[in-house]
Amino acid sequence: MRDGHRLGRRFGWLWAAYGTSALGTWLAFGAFPLIAVQVLHAGPAEVAALSAVGAAVGAAVAVPLGPWVEFRRKRPVLIAADLVRFAALLTIPAAFALGVLTFVQLLLVSVVVAAADITFRAASGAYLKTLLPGEHLLVANARLESTTWTTTIVGPPLGGAAIALLGPVATVVADAVSYLLSALGVRAAGGGEPRPERREPARMRAGDLLDGWRHILADAALRPLFLNTALFNGLLMAADALLAVLMLGRLGFTSWQYGLAFAVPAIGGLLGARLARPLVTRFGQHRVLVVTGTLRAVWPVGLAFVGPGTGGLLLVMAVELGLIFCCGVFNPVSATYRLERTPNDRITRTLSAWSVTTKASTALLTAAWGVLGALLGPRPAIGLAGVLLLATPLLLPRRAAAALSEPVPAPHA
Repeated sequence: MRDGHRLGRRFGWLWAAYGTSALGTWLAFGAFPLIAVQVLHAGPAEVAALSAVGAAVGAAVAVPLGPWVEFRRKRPVLIAADLVRFAALLTIPAAFALGVLTFVQLLLVSVVVAAADITFRAASGAYLKTLLPGEHLLVANARLESTTWTTTIVGPPLGGAAIALLGPVATVVADAVSYLLSALGVRAAGGGEPRPERREPARMRAGDLLDGWRHILADAALRPLFLNTALFNGLLMAADALLAVLMLGRLGFTSWQYGLAFAVPAIGGLLGARLARPLVTRFGQHRVLVVTGTLRAVWPVGLAFVGPGTGGLLLVMAVELGLIFCCGVFNPVSATYRLERTPNDRITRTLSAWSVTTKASTALLTAAWGVLGALLGPRPAIGLAGVLLLATPLLLPRRAAAALSEPVPAPHA
């Protein structure tokens, strides 16, 4: 991505590490449910538990990690999180080869990977802020966002081909190797990193676990954005789960058509990420945040009207294209906004609290909408989620509260 900004060798290695692990994740997209169904002959309840319980328990495990990581150098934490994910995922093909793979092991690995994911995201945000000056954060976040959507376009088709040829366990191996390569990339970034100064008691107290949430809820601009993100992500993922049931079941779409319906619109995310900085430069951060945050909520209700055949497939692709484009602009602007409004000694705890809440709300709403889908049918439940999403822009930050021209200053070391 050429945007006229050189962010340095260290960011280049971090960017490469992120891209490698993101590609591995999308190569293995859906591998765990497929292993559960095809290898372990699990039922629908077990597959649902694998997605919901794994994410929820992983989020709970990650809660104490935020305060612990806050006052440690972030690069070693990033490397450790990558190596933990590498080792955990490798146990799956090892157990499969020995004929001892169980559903409990799948569930435990999903918990470990979810906790390591949250820890890595929180630590990487703090690390990014130490690498770059504030005026370059949006450029960096836009590059990471565009990488996310690029791997979303490329990964699932390649992963689907690998699964067809070699089985789902092979893509888990690829995902594990991607985390090892990511760890090597973060290590290659090198450079000195000052140890964060701790101004609090060295021993972690129970109250430290809530510091991230305290900072978010005390900030008049972060608070509504936090609630908006948790509700939007949860409802969207709940609707997507039912959309899979509707398309692959009652409407008779094939697996490749379902994958195509989401891979092609990811181009919109790539385009949106590239436009994020020019739009902010022209219209201002707050206006872009509110407009794209509002527009992204308009699209999902259209998924309730999906029908069979080519027309239905094109409708899904059009809705997803509009939704993903808006998310491609919104996400890097929102990520930059969080970093700007959070002092350096609270970044990890704040981002950890943000990720924990988002994962937990997604798990809860996915489970709830699974019940609604069983009672009402998938189409009415998708429509209800879409209607509720229309209300989420009411939680976006007001201009008076945002005070974007006066971000929270970082404390002196």
